[in-house]
Amino acid sequence: MSTMKINNVCIIGGSGFVGRHIAHWLTAEEISVRVPTRHYEHARHLLVLPTADVVETNVHDAAALDRLLTGMDAVINLVGILHGDFTAAHVELPRKIVAACQRNGIARLVHMSALHANPNGPSAYLRSKGEGEKIVLASDLQTTVFRPSVIFGPGDSFLNLFARLTHRLPLLPLASPNAKFQPVFVENVAQAFVASLSNPATFGQGYDLCGPKVYSLRQLVEYVTHVTGHDSTIIGLNDSLSYLQAMLMEWLPGNLITRDNYYSMQVDSVCDCAGSSNLAAVFGIRPTPLEEVAPLYLAHQLPRERYNRFRDRAGR
Repeated sequence: MSTMKINNVCIIGGSGFVGRHIAHWLTAEEISVRVPTRHYEHARHLLVLPTADVVETNVHDAAALDRLLTGMDAVINLVGILHGDFTAAHVELPRKIVAACQRNGIARLVHMSALHANPNGPSAYLRSKGEGEKIVLASDLQTTVFRPSVIFGPGDSFLNLFARLTHRLPLLPLASPNAKFQPVFVENVAQAFVASLSNPATFGQGYDLCGPKVYSLRQLVEYVTHVTGHDSTIIGLNDSLSYLQAMLMEWLPGNLITRDNYYSMQVDSVCDCAGSSNLAAVFGIRPTPLEEVAPLYLAHQLPRERYNRFRDRAGR
């Protein structure tokens, strides 16, 4: 099956963590990228890319979406939130994007969902992601859906968050310490998005994306403390205390954990056997172990001599 020609791509949600990596890969292939943002300053870092254009707009407005998508060959939707109006972000926005693609004659749409997204899932996050995925796959567009586990890499809000917490807190009460994750490297996710973009074999398909190893949340936090040298004691909370912590934290600034996050962690963020092999089998991408890269981007937390040892082991 021959590949389709893609010259211009709009990345909705492209100013964020995953989006900037996808933008880098696309511009390296001399594909023009258009990234909408509510605030121009939030996406200025993309302007160093030779074929990137940043547009300040409201993607929830139909007329603004039409203007944004003018001249595009494909759309990538990366919008995802962990707190707030899940229906607007994960259900209504995909519906608006599908309609805008149809109005503007854009056939190709690549959509970011979530591992175990399901309209009947235990959390509003997973239910809304499941509804959005259904809308995209039921459309007449040439769609591909990706469902990653938790994504790690430079600038992530996962391992970096625990590095900050263990630096500040000598005792860290940890909700749902036995919840399972199969973290996937952001560069691997970006490569899969870019590889699928012009590949008709991926049309109408959904792919789970996971890294090579499964960890409990406790193991991940303990690994962070080991790498950074932070002397923090992890106190795993039982289900009742985990729920109570989530409920109390909802009242504090920052939303470190909410009850909806707690509900999401009742389903292990782990791929089945087929999903675990998607990166390599479908896209020819070697899944990058967390241990290869995490010490390098957590380096600002490391004493210099430990950082150099990690670099030597990684061959950097």
